[in-house]
Order: sequence, then C-alpha cells, then structure tokens
Amino acid sequence: MKKDKFILLLMISTLITLMFYYRVQTIEVTEEIPKETVKHVVKVTLDPVKIPNLEGKTFKEVFAINTIDDIVYNRINNISYKENDSITRDDLRYLEVTYWGFDNKRHYGELIVNQLVAEEVLEIFKELYQNHYPVENMLLVDEYNGDDLKSMEANNTSAFNYRKVAGSNKLSNHSYGLAIDINPLQNPYVKNSHVSPEGGNEYIDRETIQIGMIQKNDICYQAFISRGWEWGGDWKSIKDYQHFEKKIEGFN
Repeated sequence: MKKDKFILLLMISTLITLMFYYRVQTIEVTEEIPKETVKHVVKVTLDPVKIPNLEGKTFKEVFAINTIDDIVYNRINNISYKENDSITRDDLRYLEVTYWGFDNKRHYGELIVNQLVAEEVLEIFKELYQNHYPVENMLLVDEYNGDDLKSMEANNTSAFNYRKVAGSNKLSNHSYGLAIDINPLQNPYVKNSHVSPEGGNEYIDRETIQIGMIQKNDICYQAFISRGWEWGGDWKSIKDYQHFEKKIEGFN
C-alpha cells in the first residue's frame, strides 16, 4: 500500500515536472515567434527604395531659347556677367540643348549667347545632335567660377563669358556671346610652344583623329562655317581649334 502511494506520488511529481517543462518550452517558442516577426517587418521597412525601372521611357529632347530670367541672372551676375557698357542682360539668351556625350548617351546642356545668333546656334546644335557629334560637357562657365582655364581643363563647351583676350586689354568675342569653344581639351589653343589647356598637348597632332576633335570640313566645322562663323583652326599666327566666332557690327 505504501509502495503504491509512493509510486503514485512519483508519477504525479513526474507529470507536474513534465507539464512545467512543456509550459516553459511553449512560452519560449511563442515569445520567439513575434520577435522574429518584428525583426522581419523592420527589415522590410528599412529596405532602400528601389530605383524605378526606366526601360521603355522616352528621353525628352530639348532645344529652347529663353530670356535671362532672375534664376539664370543670379547664377551669372558678378561671375561671367558684369555690369558694363558693351553688353546687357537683354542682349543675351539662355539656350537649353540636347547633345550626345562621349559616353554615347544623350545629355542636357546649356549655353548663353547673343540674342542675334541664338536661333542659328540652336540650329547648329540640333544639327550636331542629329549627326551624333560628341560633346563631353556643356555647362555655363559660371560652374567654374567664370575661370576660362578651369572650364577648358574640364573639357567644357561654353560660350558667353565677359572677359578680355588672354594677354591683352581687348574684350574677347565671348564677352558679346558671339564665340563658342567646343571640346577644348581635344581642340586646344596653340601659340608657338604654349598649349592651353595643358592636357591638350596630346591633341596637337591634328592628323591623328580622336573623339571630340574638330577637323576642317567635318560636320561641326560645316555647321558653323555655313552660317558665317569663323574657325580659330584656320588662323595663321595661332591655332584656336576649339573656337568659333561670328563678327557682327556693333559688337566686335
């Protein structure tokens, strides 16, 4: 009898122990599930936003002529533009153009030119674009603090910049928005042993044609010359291969 009671008590004790152990395990498991769930939710929430798939989207070509509004004026005032007696804000136009880069992709560019040549400059760059003529950069020279050398070193195609011709007191035709420099690195300014920009040394040999180089009678040359512009590559005493300018009475 005592033995039976002992066995019964042992069985009850074992059962209680098992129930307690099971209860603990159940609690641990059920507590871990929401933790993992929370972690998963947080992880999803913090995932970076994916870039939309642009496949099939149409690139919008832009060729526009604009007056110099306050936004553009504030960008250029006291940098490429200074108050003067030769050219006014109203004489200038801000051009937006689409061009093909050296990477064979389309890009948006900007130029400021004289209003008298704005339409034909736009037509020139439309023609260059249609013929996939490569231009590496096209930003206002103000992005380089109006520093012509820095702009050239960045191979930046630009136009208006109120400044004097290097080494003289004469205003450059860039001051009137009547000159444009294209791919200055591949088309350097050369006078005797002086080459500008410095990196243009490797492009002095004009027989070895490389991307971005302007050649006489090529598409870029013809686009300007056919509209009455002059090319610095045709000059005798110096060669300014990047430079196109137009003479207009009252400005030059």
